[in-house]
Amino acid sequence: MTQPTPTQAAPTQAAPTQAAPTQTTPTDSTRDLDLTPRLLALASPEGRAFLAFNGAAERTDGVLPRKYRELIALGVALTTQCMTCIEVHTRHARAHGVTAEELAEAAFVAAAVRAGGSLAHALAALRRFDAAVLEG
Repeated sequence: MTQPTPTQAAPTQAAPTQAAPTQTTPTDSTRDLDLTPRLLALASPEGRAFLAFNGAAERTDGVLPRKYRELIALGVALTTQCMTCIEVHTRHARAHGVTAEELAEAAFVAAAVRAGGSLAHALAALRRFDAAVLEG
């Protein structure tokens, strides 16, 4: 299939309803996670504090269901572009009932928020530009 030109609309396709096969080969991120015990041992007070904080964020007895917590975590992971976080929270999201459609919508919400940050910074830049013009 050829790519549409900027003036052509991309052909529409029905969204797949079946899940794609899962990856079974360990990734660098997965191998990195294997180093977690070593990292925690190298800085155990900080490691224990992080694990307690992370445990509180992933708790199941809060007002937010774990499914929503994982969608939020995945949106943040996509925005910060942390591959390890994307892998972990995608797996957790799926385990807690997130559908492919929900994942896709969350991804676009994250993308819009990220783009909104660029717009907000552009407004601040314009304000500073205008102030510099007034100053001379």
